[in-house]
Amino acid sequence: MTTLKCRHCGNNAVINMRHSKLALCESHYIEWFHRQTEKVIKKYNMISHSDRILLAVSGGKDSLSLWYILTELGYKVDGLYINLGITEDDYSLKSQSCIEEFVNKWELNLIVYNIQNEIGYSLIDISQSTKRGAGRPCSVCGLIKRHEKNQISDEQNFNVLATGHNLDDEVATLFSNTLTWSIPMISNQSPVLEATDGFVRKVKPLFRFYERETTAYAIIQNIQYIYEECPFSKGSKSIQYKHIMNDLESKQPGTKINYFTSFQNAQKKGVFQNNDQISDRYKNKCKSCGQPTTAPDLCAYCRMIESLK
Repeated sequence: MTTLKCRHCGNNAVINMRHSKLALCESHYIEWFHRQTEKVIKKYNMISHSDRILLAVSGGKDSLSLWYILTELGYKVDGLYINLGITEDDYSLKSQSCIEEFVNKWELNLIVYNIQNEIGYSLIDISQSTKRGAGRPCSVCGLIKRHEKNQISDEQNFNVLATGHNLDDEVATLFSNTLTWSIPMISNQSPVLEATDGFVRKVKPLFRFYERETTAYAIIQNIQYIYEECPFSKGSKSIQYKHIMNDLESKQPGTKINYFTSFQNAQKKGVFQNNDQISDRYKNKCKSCGQPTTAPDLCAYCRMIESLK
């Protein structure tokens, strides 16, 4: 079997990116990864060195790798971990341990929001006790995370919220939304969502990297992350969609990046133009937490909390 060689130096390659026909050794891969991240940040005007950035971290490879990269590039980044109290396989405990080990090693600042302490209920308690949760902890999880990330960003004066979404995540979301032709969701899918009244600016600096590329980066940099998927994600549609796209990618390298790039080009041409933009839909303020909502009184999060009481 022929050993692939790094395009730049001729040493043994550690990764071969078939979609771009690029093989690189460890050192040149790290250089390339940092350079591509900075290129994306500048192209989309995501963040500046004067921004206060809050990064949502899960303990996984993507968010921890992004934190390390942004710090190396000189950006000011604090982390936010939302502990959902998932006791199955000690998932939340393991996730937080990985993050704390990372934070201690690099002397970074971490904000931990524990819903059991703050709300008085765990994710399972809420999902089993509310109409929204009825057997769907993922729906409750998403609602809690969206609400708290925006609330904490606002309360602690962060002007940018970053997440570690990679290309595989974006492609799975796009595929899901095109199956139902959800135009509002499709038109608002973007690597940058500008701040609107009540919503902090959101950015995804890793959105053009394949998941295997972020995995390779984390391994090379010896970033210790939680390998297990959330126990509730087993059998989820997003995982199924990723498997479908992985199969297509294996047969035709470049399928994922071409799919998403074509979508972005169509967006620019107004193909998915939507008059019902986020800023138009969220005109009201929640009477409990003050966050934007489509409802006349309480937002979905506060209604869920009220139902628990």
